[in-house]
Amino acid sequence: MSKKKYYVVWHGKETGVFDSWNSCKEQVMGFPGAKYKSFETKQEAEDAYKQSSSEFVGKDKKKPKLTAEQKRKYSEPIQESISVDGACNSRNGRAEYRGVYTHNAQEIFKMGPFDDGTNNIMEFLAIVHALSYCKREGIPLPIYSDSRNAILWVKKKEVRTKQPRTVKNEPLFNLIDRALNWLNDNDDFPNKILKWETKAWGEIPADFNRK
Repeated sequence: MSKKKYYVVWHGKETGVFDSWNSCKEQVMGFPGAKYKSFETKQEAEDAYKQSSSEFVGKDKKKPKLTAEQKRKYSEPIQESISVDGACNSRNGRAEYRGVYTHNAQEIFKMGPFDDGTNNIMEFLAIVHALSYCKREGIPLPIYSDSRNAILWVKKKEVRTKQPRTVKNEPLFNLIDRALNWLNDNDDFPNKILKWETKAWGEIPADFNRK
């Protein structure tokens, strides 16, 4: 049995402390710029709710300590960058993605939820969305993703998913088609696509914090 958690919603349809993910989800899904986080105890959640969301949202819970070898291999992430991530609910297949500025976890964009998605699809779409956003705004920042598959899909301009295309997820696959078309038409972007090294740096700043 999974351990019970409590959820604080600072910015959503309704704000406060909620005692289940379902209750929290009702307040944040589809709400632009929603800010929320889970806590192990009700007291921790109530104390956090009295403070600013910036003290908790986007903060690493447990940033690994780098060994000397890891420091040589990975160095530190580039703070002046954009980080993207995707999430998929394994129970219902609802999936979404978002992008944030790495240095402060400020959300730049968020899309979803979509029906019958996968983590890899979301990660791929997040990278392309970030590339498109950067080109439109003239931003040359590097883009971090923690998905090797998604990075490879972007570089090869090919989505190798086993997820079947259905009536239910047709809007999502239409978005994939648009992303591939964009990549084929825009191969001159200046942004480097970099791998976020989770084992060395902790969770990527764009993480949905639902683990």
